Amino acid sequence: MVRLLQFYTPGWVKRRALDQLLSFTAAAFQCQPAATRGLTVDERLCHYARFTLEQVEQYRQRGGDPAVLHERLYWSAYQLGHIHGRLFRVCSTQEIMALARTLYRILEIDFSGDAQGEVIIRRCYFSRLYSAPVCSIMSGMDRGLLAGLSGGGQLIFSTRITEGAPCCRARFVLEQI
Repeated sequence: MVRLLQFYTPGWVKRRALDQLLSFTAAAFQCQPAATRGLTVDERLCHYARFTLEQVEQYRQRGGDPAVLHERLYWSAYQLGHIHGRLFRVCSTQEIMALARTLYRILEIDFSGDAQGEVIIRRCYFSRLYSAPVCSIMSGMDRGLLAGLSGGGQLIFSTRITEGAPCCRARFVLEQI
């Protein structure tokens, strides 16, 4: 199924995935998201990006601890990743990377990961909107999603586009149980 979705992801799947992502993200922000009914995939993605940007900025303006929000986003995304990891029965780093690439494509993120856990993001929809501090907080979603897909594991970023790098680089380490 993942292989099929790698080549073609129907619009209804993208809309559902974005709505699900919005719901899990809003839970981490402890708020209700605005309705997306009737919005196209592109409109939903734009709505999600603006929603997350506004929520992080409001949180920061209220003096909230960025580490606390990062962890809430991590655990929310972990749950979402866990659902998809079990649904698609991923069991190797290569399968995790293939599913992540498919999911990130919906977000207009050019995600590339190999069987050794090396991750490169050459283009990111959100890098146009997010500052480096916002991206750092929102990366809890990335860390949580991959950890959830794998049932553990850790994603560690070394460079980010929002910090002036030409691409994001990270390493994913699958925890041995």
